[in-house]
Amino acid sequence: MKPVLALLLASCALAVQARDALPQHLADTGWQAPGVMSFTPQYPLWSDGADKRRWIALPPDAAIDASQPDDWQFPAGTRLWKQFAHGGKPVETRYIERLADGSWRFATYVWNERGDDAQLAPAGGIAALPVAAAPDGRYAVPGRGDCIACHGGAQKVLGFGALQLSPARATRARPGDLDLRSLVARGLLRGLPPALIGQPPRIAAATPLERAALGYLHANCGHCHNTTGTQAPVRLALMQRIADSQASRDEVLRSMLEAPSRYRPPGFGDEARVIAAGHPERSALVARMASRDARVQMPPLGTHVPDAEGLALVAQWILQLPSSTPEPRP
Repeated sequence: MKPVLALLLASCALAVQARDALPQHLADTGWQAPGVMSFTPQYPLWSDGADKRRWIALPPDAAIDASQPDDWQFPAGTRLWKQFAHGGKPVETRYIERLADGSWRFATYVWNERGDDAQLAPAGGIAALPVAAAPDGRYAVPGRGDCIACHGGAQKVLGFGALQLSPARATRARPGDLDLRSLVARGLLRGLPPALIGQPPRIAAATPLERAALGYLHANCGHCHNTTGTQAPVRLALMQRIADSQASRDEVLRSMLEAPSRYRPPGFGDEARVIAAGHPERSALVARMASRDARVQMPPLGTHVPDAEGLALVAQWILQLPSSTPEPRP
């Protein structure tokens, strides 16, 4: 780590620790301690091609309340970590913890060049950390306000829920990763409706392509665009609910297909649609996903380059959409 950056991290971290008593080093958060378990969401969030690993730890003798399958309640003392790497080297590890009063706190730890220690980052983040393997050779470490922008809604924990951990996966998990069945078997998940164990949840869709596209939008957009009451101020509902997957699918499609778009990309005119069925080139959703103009891009945080594979997936789905979408296949 460069001397100037090291001094910046040290001085800012002291101020953060004095206010919130966050550990100065990642190792002191309990990362890699006994009882820490790995998981991989089946629909990942795009982060400029970073390789990501995730872990969770629950306090002794505690369990997650899953009686509301779309709104898991995590016990006080729950800790989660998400590590970002480029070029095979860790860059940062994000940490969230549920406190005794039910609130959550957030922190980011930046790894040194040797990869043997990660230190608490400034509360305001680091705008351009030099990382050779990252896009343009720079990496933005989020500030605590950035964390709250995504985790401050109704769902504080993203990527760890019944749909994302379903054994009926769209993508492979890593060996030893948690899923719904292993959580229940270990006594770490209580109250989950038995039907979701016997028939693992998945997104209702007319085709596998539609399921993949809706899963992508759920993971990358649903935490802001939803109907929980804390959503972004636009009429989009992209978060999937498994309690009634078919009704959720219908709600998601209604909010997008031929729906007027508040944002009108250049050349779209006054009749811009969020999704113009059969026409990705006339769909505002695609235009915003492809843009990296800070005033236009979606998602608005955490990415400097568009996700080419994600764009191709969504565009292919839109291209195949008929004027009226067929009924879903369970």
